[in-house]
Amino acid sequence: MMNLLFFFLLVVQTHSVTPVIHSLKYFRTASSQVPNFPEYVSVGYVDGVEISYYDSNIRKAESKQDWMNKITAEDPNYWQRQTENNVVREHVYKDNIETLKKRFNQTGGVHTYQKMSGCEWNDETDEVKGWHQEGYDGEDFISLDMKTWTFTAAKQQAFPSKLKWDQDIFRLDYYKYYYTEECLSSLKKYVEYGKKVLMRTELPEVFLLQKTPSSPVTCMATGFYPDLADLFWRKDGEQIFEDVEHGELLPNHDGTFQMSVDLKVEVTAEVEGKYECVFRLSGVKEDLVTKLERRSILSNASHEGNVSVTATLAVLAVVVLLAAGIFIIIFIIKRGRSRQAEYDPAGCFVHWNTERCLHR
Repeated sequence: MMNLLFFFLLVVQTHSVTPVIHSLKYFRTASSQVPNFPEYVSVGYVDGVEISYYDSNIRKAESKQDWMNKITAEDPNYWQRQTENNVVREHVYKDNIETLKKRFNQTGGVHTYQKMSGCEWNDETDEVKGWHQEGYDGEDFISLDMKTWTFTAAKQQAFPSKLKWDQDIFRLDYYKYYYTEECLSSLKKYVEYGKKVLMRTELPEVFLLQKTPSSPVTCMATGFYPDLADLFWRKDGEQIFEDVEHGELLPNHDGTFQMSVDLKVEVTAEVEGKYECVFRLSGVKEDLVTKLERRSILSNASHEGNVSVTATLAVLAVVVLLAAGIFIIIFIIKRGRSRQAEYDPAGCFVHWNTERCLHR
């Protein structure tokens, strides 16, 4: 899980197409005494694309994609219900902060409670994986192990919750239903709504960057979609791992992605052409291969084009910072239904005439 962030020439080679893995994720954050930031924020994503948003200032669940409005044709009250659920969640999550402050012997100050939940679906094998992770003050707190269906406490203060929840058969039965059935059903529905957008492929621009002649050579690919991609170095046609360092996959402001990989090598005439950076995108049969040549490297040490190179590096740096800002709430559950029980994602089970809310 991630800490809270006050959150980015061609040679053709054929390779096998990998299956597409889709995901549905919800990131929710409650906070106290954070200046100029809503006390509660909820954001939903399908395949890394924002589909829904709610915060305690606007107090209304909103669609972030035109194709998500198709859901009202079969469920006219969907967005109103999402609003009501988030209003309840807001109170539950804020109560959770107060409970955890007591467990950690805290009084005032800035505090955050975060939850990431959702599922991942392999459209070829139909395999489903779920996530349920919670954090407090930017650190791991407790998570659900979906192999054993037990909770894992990351902090001593989480053990009271673990002991209580591990014995709550009703809660566990719902989670099994939600993460293996309900979440998958919702994900397939949303993917169908947005398939023209979600199933598209966009190839990136690839740059070779180097700060100084003694610095590693960075291969950066930016502007690709989806995020199921690989970027690596190879020498004489073979992928290499020594003296290679991979950067993080980051989102761009336009919904595309970027990634980079560094190679520690002295760029001489002898090595030119032996090394190449390879970009591979799921669903695309052709690799993008950029050969390592001194003339292809953008560097601050270059005499010609120094200003434009500096500007390029600055823009790329800004993109990365924007990516971090966009994911301000990522740290690291849609309304579920079953024949025996119904679950309100706000944290309340409704079973016949009995309602139980999931406070800590």
